[in-house]
Amino acid sequence: MNPYVIYTDSACDIVPETLSSWGVSSVSLTFRIDGGETEYTEHDIPSSEFYDKMRAGAVAKTAAINTETFRAAFEAELKQGRDVLYLGFSSGLSATFNSARIAAQGLEQDYPERRVITIDSLCASAGFGLLVFLAVGKRDEGATLDELADYLKATIPSICHWFTVDDLVYLKRGGRISPTVAFVGNLLGIKPVLHVDDEGHLISMTKVRGRRAAIHALAQKYGELLADSAQNVAFISHGDCLQDAELLKSILEKDYGANVTLITPVGTVIGAHSGPGTLALFFLGKHR
Repeated sequence: MNPYVIYTDSACDIVPETLSSWGVSSVSLTFRIDGGETEYTEHDIPSSEFYDKMRAGAVAKTAAINTETFRAAFEAELKQGRDVLYLGFSSGLSATFNSARIAAQGLEQDYPERRVITIDSLCASAGFGLLVFLAVGKRDEGATLDELADYLKATIPSICHWFTVDDLVYLKRGGRISPTVAFVGNLLGIKPVLHVDDEGHLISMTKVRGRRAAIHALAQKYGELLADSAQNVAFISHGDCLQDAELLKSILEKDYGANVTLITPVGTVIGAHSGPGTLALFFLGKHR
């Protein structure tokens, strides 16, 4: 059995230091601000500074990772005698995974003795990060490349993503809601509760009035959908609203016995579309 390395990308919203401690390699999506010429990678600008720019009216445009970037990253591992398992950002939200798939196909022709497995996570942000975390656990238990791939494919449909946003203007920019709905919703303090479906697409599920009600709605979804109390690990991500993330953690732990393992910032690429004030909860559920 050949040794293998786990690869991911920056849309998992796990900071590089943590990924490094997990023994996971990563490639970064990029973005530009207000149409500027400078192309930034995920961690070139601190998330708090990035969200301050957005609050001041800046617009960030994101770009998928291209095939050549993936090819260079994967080939470096193959040359060292290691196979690759790439777990990628949802194909329902980005072209990134398709770039990795094309790169892998070309490399397997050039390196027939090596393997590159690409898996579409159908996940985003720290839901994607949670899947990477689970992959690391299986790898460390001694799973082979094929065993890990099979485990991930079986687990993906159970990764629950539930989140809310504080300002509807960012969903409007992305075409998720109409300008009228955004205007009226912000005026009335309406907060949407959204999730990522089985095909990796962003779906609006319900609406509540007020931020605190939205936070409680996220916690209630955990109570409704938790698959197994023995698998009660939860991740929370936030768009520069740590206090709200801590409140959600407190509710989850007190009311539902959740094991909130990680609170992490929503990265700049995901945050460019969801905006400051995004709050998201991820866990293993009966279904999405």
